[in-house]
Amino acid sequence: MKIFVARLPGTPVFDPAGDQIGRVRDVVVGLRIGRRPTVHGFVVEVQPRRRVFLPITRLVRIEAGSVVFTGRLNMRRFEQRATETLVIGEMLDLTVTVEGQPMTVYDVAMEEIKPSVWEITKVAVYKRRRRDPRIVAWQEVSGFDTLQKDQGAAGLIAAFESLRAADMASALHDLPSKRRLEIARALNDTRLADVLEELPPDDQIGILSILEPERAAVVLEEMGPDDAADLLHDLPDQQAAQLLALMEPEEAEPVRRLLTYPETSAGGVMTSEPVILPPTSTVAEALAHIRQQDLTPAVAAQVYVTRPPTETPTGTYLGVAHFQRLLREPPSTLLGGVLDPSIDPIKPEFTLREVTYYLANYNLVAAPVVDELGHLVGAVTVDDVLDHMLPEDWRERDDEDDD
Repeated sequence: MKIFVARLPGTPVFDPAGDQIGRVRDVVVGLRIGRRPTVHGFVVEVQPRRRVFLPITRLVRIEAGSVVFTGRLNMRRFEQRATETLVIGEMLDLTVTVEGQPMTVYDVAMEEIKPSVWEITKVAVYKRRRRDPRIVAWQEVSGFDTLQKDQGAAGLIAAFESLRAADMASALHDLPSKRRLEIARALNDTRLADVLEELPPDDQIGILSILEPERAAVVLEEMGPDDAADLLHDLPDQQAAQLLALMEPEEAEPVRRLLTYPETSAGGVMTSEPVILPPTSTVAEALAHIRQQDLTPAVAAQVYVTRPPTETPTGTYLGVAHFQRLLREPPSTLLGGVLDPSIDPIKPEFTLREVTYYLANYNLVAAPVVDELGHLVGAVTVDDVLDHMLPEDWRERDDEDDD
């Protein structure tokens, strides 16, 4: 049975009892001169974002949409050896030679030669934008051992296409720096913005710095204003000012406002684009707004009701309508009649500690932020607070130290 590796990223990994323990992120092989590469195993991501090694000898079977292993797994973080190559991260998009012609790799096939012994047997290549794809034997291909200046990114992006932004960010973080930057350049602006929001600050800065300033500004526009402000906080002042100047004025304005608040205050961590409606809107309209796919669960948990205008800073803040209350009311009910009178808004100058106590005290996942004039300026969500209270390198840490 042949398994094409580019189809594996994101595939759930199960133990014999049927419990999912993680997802496949890559395949580890050993290149051999004059012989087909041997498959050493899989890189599997388990929670919380830890990548471990699953030896091929512990594989029970690969079937539609799943990988099953023996149930024994070493939880030590995966470290690639000098003699090992990652198929997804390093082999896809390479330019190789087939019958004297340059070709681009977009997939490879692994095959079980004998029990628990797998090798790379086939290579899928194309010459021009996959218009003339071919599948050839490994022996017909040369060039996998050549260091290339510009490897390309189309194949790897296709392999990661179905991953959530957070999972793709994790995958990018573990790639060599050169490869990570190639992928970032090739992603479209919206996808890159989503992935940047999930990356550690050092990766964010590295990627933004290699983009043309005009494109970097567009990517910042695609990010949430709070995430864009956080990233600009980490950049040198001159670079941040340049990017702000290149952004569209209406996109830059909420970011500029957020930058005026201390980074560790309610104003500094809030989103300036929660769901806001006037009191004359109906429950049906509110539910339609919180169904938007691009809203996080915390942002969609409640609707903020204000007098016009309903863009921050808004008219007079009136109150909040929780989505559970909205589900219980007739669709034609006006929002002005379903407000929660027990929730007092917080001030932009609240510290993160004060915000944390507030959310815990009222069992909330989000809270309105209102200025001294009574205008809604944003909302703080529990994920905003966690992002700023956890250590900067939390995305890279194990759930426990490796001893």
